[in-house]
Amino acid sequence: MNKHLNSKVLQIFAAGKRRFVSLAMLSVAILAAGMLTGCKTQFFSPTDVLTESATMAGGLTATTNELMNLREGDVLKIAFPGSPTLDTTQTIRRDGKITMSLVGEVDAAGMTPSALEKKLLDLYAPQISSKQVTVEVVSSSLTVYVTGMVLRPGKILSDHPISALEAVMEAGGFDYTKANPKNVVVIRREGNVMQNYKLNLKAVLQGEQNAPFFLKPDDIVYVPERFSMF
Repeated sequence: MNKHLNSKVLQIFAAGKRRFVSLAMLSVAILAAGMLTGCKTQFFSPTDVLTESATMAGGLTATTNELMNLREGDVLKIAFPGSPTLDTTQTIRRDGKITMSLVGEVDAAGMTPSALEKKLLDLYAPQISSKQVTVEVVSSSLTVYVTGMVLRPGKILSDHPISALEAVMEAGGFDYTKANPKNVVVIRREGNVMQNYKLNLKAVLQGEQNAPFFLKPDDIVYVPERFSMF
């Protein structure tokens, strides 16, 4: 009896060990790929897991106006609360500019909506009495990718800013028999560096967090599998 029990324990341990080794080999492969492409990949430790409302590397809260860079083709609604005759809807042209009354052409691509608001406020300062300008992204062509333990992994196209959780829902939602929503990873290229942001989307689903983590073009959302030794 004891011999049979010991045999079963050894079999279970061996299976868990093989799975652990496989995961370790996968991690090495990812690191090797980053080295071959000349990129430096930054990984957060498990204790650095970020929730969707957490502060990002740049010190900014993850909101649309602070994190999303405007791009050509984005449609902007620009409002002047104190001077409504200046209100306009503009599409960023291929040269990255918009045309505004009184001040002419303004560079917009590459800026955040908040930065554009400040720029327009400076340009219009002599013409407006109310020191307030708002820039709202009405539509934006955005491509992101969702992979891992979701029901329909693949490319997600969106015409508006989209959060990590929304992208997962667009991919059919979590495969709850396998998914680990507490450790979702957003992989983002910033220059020549691959940055990883870990999100606790389970907390978001449970209503513990409110501020969404907005994605940038070509972000990859990876939903890992729950790991169990047995």
